[in-house]
Amino acid sequence: MKNGEIILGIHCGPHDSSAALFRDYDLLAAIQLERLTRKKGDGNTFPDACIDEVLSIAGLTRHDVDAVIMSRMLFEARYCRRVPGIGERLATMMRRSKGKYFRYVIGEIDRMHSHDYAAMFDFDAFRRDYGFRPDMHIGFANHHECHALPTLFYSGWQDALLVTADGGGDKVNYSHRHFSNGEIKTIYGGNETDFLLKPVDSLGRAYSAATLALGFRPNRHEGKLTGLAAFGNPVFYDKLASFFDVDESGRVHSRFRGYTHMKRTMASLAKKGRREDVAASIQKVVEDVMLRSVGTLLKRYPSRNLGLAGGLFANVKLNRLLAESFALDEIFVFPAMGDEGLTIGAALLHLLERDGMPAWLQHRRSLGPVLLGRDYTDAIDQSLAANPLVRLVSEDPLNTAADCLAAGEIGAIYTGRMEFGPRALGARSILANPSRRDTHDVLNERLSRTEFMPFAPVVMAEKAAEVFDVTSVNARACDYMTIATDVHEPWRKRIAAVVHVDGSARPQIIRQADNPLYHGILQRFEAKTGLPVLVNTSFNVHEEPIVNTPAECARALTDGRIDFVVTTKGVYQRVA
Repeated sequence: MKNGEIILGIHCGPHDSSAALFRDYDLLAAIQLERLTRKKGDGNTFPDACIDEVLSIAGLTRHDVDAVIMSRMLFEARYCRRVPGIGERLATMMRRSKGKYFRYVIGEIDRMHSHDYAAMFDFDAFRRDYGFRPDMHIGFANHHECHALPTLFYSGWQDALLVTADGGGDKVNYSHRHFSNGEIKTIYGGNETDFLLKPVDSLGRAYSAATLALGFRPNRHEGKLTGLAAFGNPVFYDKLASFFDVDESGRVHSRFRGYTHMKRTMASLAKKGRREDVAASIQKVVEDVMLRSVGTLLKRYPSRNLGLAGGLFANVKLNRLLAESFALDEIFVFPAMGDEGLTIGAALLHLLERDGMPAWLQHRRSLGPVLLGRDYTDAIDQSLAANPLVRLVSEDPLNTAADCLAAGEIGAIYTGRMEFGPRALGARSILANPSRRDTHDVLNERLSRTEFMPFAPVVMAEKAAEVFDVTSVNARACDYMTIATDVHEPWRKRIAAVVHVDGSARPQIIRQADNPLYHGILQRFEAKTGLPVLVNTSFNVHEEPIVNTPAECARALTDGRIDFVVTTKGVYQRVA
């Protein structure tokens, strides 16, 4: 196989459509559709733009692709074969978007009661219409298996419990898998559930229902509830907890009659009490139910490592509780824990099926920084220099940026390839001085946000354990800002802008080898202020995706959202 098999993972879903590109086991590129269309959480359309982008990044074309593996979500209805005698059940399987009709693949599987994809879909037409070779392989991948596999592949674990939880995918809302003795055992949430009715047991949907009831946008603003929860009391806990149970196998069950009943329950509670108390109540329910579920699973399937993925595990407080409640060697939350990460899991599943488990395990490696978008390093300085509203103020990026931050200015770092996943991790990040509590309010105003969770801190790896409760268990999760930790008491007032009311923070650990510019600014800032920490929040305005192109970066600067931009070549400010 010349230079390795080119594998394209695709997710076309109601939200977070995306694509990822592999050459055999090497992850070459990945991007969410929202970063290209500038529509937050963009979905409901086939991610053509993502496919072209990841191929362009790798210097390839669609003709070079050897395999396309897709999540079993939305698929254009025109490619579905009409089978006489089998009902259409359009209400549950069809979705209209942008003038096209889509079907849920899992609905087609249920309708035909088969996993014979070739009998369901016109793959020849798909290959032809989308510009792929006639001999290209096409496959589909189980939703929760795609969530789970990256947590194992990008680790060196010899044993692990792999747990996924989200708003739902492929007929289930959770999956449980146990890895030991070189094998993965599916406990729950595999293809065995494809022909069953989808249960109404999703904690993720319950959290989203509470988000909606409190006036926020579901599937987008759940983090606001996580922050609000620390300001409230769980006065509605007993009411909400009465709807959920965990059985002896670790499965979550609920007594909600349906998701409409769930939404009405949340709306009723929101009318009866403070939003802080509603947030605290649903947060505690999620924590307690998942603690019982994972605890039960660990007793039945002892493991020293815990791999987590799926949208529910964007909840950094939940992840902290799980890390601190069990005797674990390590917890790893896949950084693209939402549906955008399904593209990576889909490719990994194809490789597992192609090569077998022993070979797949031998190819495991560290994930490293998830900087998988296009590299605009050469273009950013040219773009800023050509903008008449922008001026270069210094060719000493490290010291100048540190001086500006020490003086209280708000800046942005723009370097290298863009991050994949929901977190900005130092390639497209906004930076600020963490020493003043009102920095939180200033950032909210400048970025048109209403954040209740404090902005996250970034810290050099060599200083992380000094400031935060970083241990061997949670350190890798901290690399990707997917877990909350305690802030050591002596530091809480010194870095007040990144400390929550409960004394916690969700730090990102940065290493010099991974991002020399970011690390160097932190070093200079510590030398000037004695603080080895900066505020790190995503480089975007409220309701917009994280900045991708140089033009988007320049617009944020000229609009006054930030005071300066730092690149590898210098510091830029607006023309006065």
